Amino acid sequence: MDIKCYKLALTIIASLSLSPLFVGCANTEYGHTSPYHPGPVVGQAVGNAAGVVAGNAAGLGVGTVEGAAAGVAAPFNPNYHMVRHWKSETTTDGRIVQVPVDVLVDKYGRPVDMPAPTGNSPISPATVPNK
Repeated sequence: MDIKCYKLALTIIASLSLSPLFVGCANTEYGHTSPYHPGPVVGQAVGNAAGVVAGNAAGLGVGTVEGAAAGVAAPFNPNYHMVRHWKSETTTDGRIVQVPVDVLVDKYGRPVDMPAPTGNSPISPATVPNK
C-alpha cells in the first residue's frame, strides 16, 4: 500500500471514531440493564459524572470567553443616559431661577461619579477668595 491509501484509511477511521462526538443524542432510559448488578449502575453513574464534568468545563470556557469579550467591549460603548433635574437658585438681584442639572447615570440608573458630557455639574464650583 502506498501513502495515499494510508492517509485515506486513517481519515476514514478517524472520522468514524470521532463521529459520535458530533452526534447529539441522549438516552435517559436506564432500563436496558439490570439495576441489581453493580457494573451497569456504576457505569451509568460514572458516565453521568463524566458528562457533567465535560459540560461544565465547556460552559466554563464559553463563559470565560463571553465575559472577557463583554469586558473588553464595555469601554467602547458610546451609549450613555442623562437624567436632568432642576434646582432653584437665587440671583444677586433677588430673582429665583430654575437651573438645569444633568446627571450621567449608568444602565441601572445610578449616578456615575464623573462630570456630565454637557459640562453641567450638580455641585457648584467652590469660590476661591481673592487675596
